[in-house]
Amino acid sequence: MSATLSTGRHWRLCAALGVLVLAAAALSLLLGRSSGGPTIGFGGPELGAVILREIRLPRTLLALLVGGTLGLCGAALQGLLRNPLAEPGLLGASSGAALGAVLVFYFGLAGGDSLLLPLGAVAGSLLSLALLYALAGKSSDLLTVVLAGIAINAFTAALTSLVLNFAPSPYAALEILFWMLGSLADRSLVHVWLALPLMIPGWLLVIAAARGLDALTLGEETAASLGFDPRRTQWLVVTGTALAVGGAVAVTGVVGFVGLVVPHLLRPWVGHHPSRLLLPSFLGGALLATLADSTIRLMPPGPELKLGVVTALLGAPFFLRLVISSRNAAAN
Repeated sequence: MSATLSTGRHWRLCAALGVLVLAAAALSLLLGRSSGGPTIGFGGPELGAVILREIRLPRTLLALLVGGTLGLCGAALQGLLRNPLAEPGLLGASSGAALGAVLVFYFGLAGGDSLLLPLGAVAGSLLSLALLYALAGKSSDLLTVVLAGIAINAFTAALTSLVLNFAPSPYAALEILFWMLGSLADRSLVHVWLALPLMIPGWLLVIAAARGLDALTLGEETAASLGFDPRRTQWLVVTGTALAVGGAVAVTGVVGFVGLVVPHLLRPWVGHHPSRLLLPSFLGGALLATLADSTIRLMPPGPELKLGVVTALLGAPFFLRLVISSRNAAAN
């Protein structure tokens, strides 16, 4: 009976989040921003069609896709590592994608073709994934995988700093920094179609690991006795996260804390089943990213805040509270 009630509660939560996501998407499509501040509506019919198709629809879709990706992968990683502090940037996909984009800026290729920037980021993400496999080898030890991800993060961050240090001009360095802060502004449907070929396979791999994640909550030996290979579950989550998050970073830059905060906010509603947290976290991440981006457009006239800055301002206090709670729990 309790399992039935828990399942019903899970689907009610998903339905409620789905309605909120649709409302947030509608709000995002209605909101605009001009030099005079926020605007509502589309203007005339012809102008409105152009604004909707070329500016607001891509921005809204990317907010939903990127936020959903970060929420889903954050929930999967926390279930895999049994660590509430795990988040999608842990495996090096984000930093690898950022380095790929930064190199495109550095060599002046971004001005020649706007698609070279996300393509460079995609290449960086895939190279980081290949390096992760090379470093971890055939080990099924989660600690080895995490340490490999940390090593990749440190290495790519150092290379990114090196590129910034030798930027050909202050303007190039400033452009690189602005991109790394994460933003949905000035994106088109081309960016959506560029990210989806990485995101969709990543989502499917993570979802395929759902039952294995549930089994791992009982321990690796118990999971293996139930017929679930812990190594297969590990690589499904790792590969899926690297692909999906790499695709997200490729088109928006680095957006942090969504994958950390959303699973924690929703976990009390679904219990201790990682598989039941995946869909709510996808919807919750999409909701958070869309609302954060809409908030940016409601700001007074002036320079537009970056999405990564807003999510960090929201997520950092939550992260600190989580650390303090974990410390207090360990002390008791």
